[in-house]
Amino acid sequence: MVTSVLPRVESLASSGIQAIPKEYVRPQEELNSIGNVFEEEKKEEGPQVPTIDLRDIDSEDELINRVKIAGKQFFDLSVEEKEKYANDQASGKIQGYGSKLANNASGQLEWEDYFFHLVYPEDKRDLSIWPKTPSDYVEATAEYGRQLRGLATKIFSVLSLGLGLEEGRLEKEVGGLEELLLQMKINYYPICPQPELALGVEAHTDISALTFILHNMVPGLQLFYQGKWVTAKCVPNSIIMHVGDTIEILSNGKYKSILHRGLVNKEKVRISWAVFCEPPKEKIILKPLPEVVSEKEPALFPPRTFAQHIQHKLFKKTQDALASK
Repeated sequence: MVTSVLPRVESLASSGIQAIPKEYVRPQEELNSIGNVFEEEKKEEGPQVPTIDLRDIDSEDELINRVKIAGKQFFDLSVEEKEKYANDQASGKIQGYGSKLANNASGQLEWEDYFFHLVYPEDKRDLSIWPKTPSDYVEATAEYGRQLRGLATKIFSVLSLGLGLEEGRLEKEVGGLEELLLQMKINYYPICPQPELALGVEAHTDISALTFILHNMVPGLQLFYQGKWVTAKCVPNSIIMHVGDTIEILSNGKYKSILHRGLVNKEKVRISWAVFCEPPKEKIILKPLPEVVSEKEPALFPPRTFAQHIQHKLFKKTQDALASK
């Protein structure tokens, strides 16, 4: 049997093409808001992403640098070498090296390749698909996963207190120490000959409870706030954190899952390391907590498992794409 495989975006970018394939060109309504990311990052007016100093809580700058170096060295390998770690989305093997498959309804592709794998809990990892090169990849990434898990506990505590709940409540609701999954996705955005026509990642909210993001100091992340796209500034030694759908559901909308996207550029490769903190797919029913629901503020979300929430989003995305055709 012969199957056709789309070329990796990195291969397209290095082939010398001057125009991107039509599958990567965004719809006109999106093109109107795509600007030069380096110019966007310089803007000082309007809302900015707040920076919170957590130095007294955790300081792991050296570890962060190791994670970045290891991830970059993996993507510096040839495409042929990286293909040894290729995933197979059609058969359900989602961990490994890959590129975004087109949404069947829209046919749109994103200007990125990635490497995706579970990093915590340690007993649920599949180290056989982790990169063997560079040699520091496994040790640095595993330690980063452990440190992030501790940071997640602290963030959940703060968010719980903000809702008037006991400190450990939100963490318990998303699976606790045993069941909360940390999934890492290293996003590799090659140089794009027509960045004004493409997106590295299309606009979306994360299904996770929390998402933590590292970057290689190349701008690209944009957040939708008060009707406008706000470009996150590249702050040295920082971790970007945002709330995902799971916490929005549990808090009954008091904490918002932020709509965001990724721009690309024609000057510099951008790499980001996103870690999604996710509840187990079937074991927990996600619904607004009773403490945040009242007669004046009824539940905004129906009860669903995490798996059902994922399917609901995919179905809605397909319907929206069909409606826009």
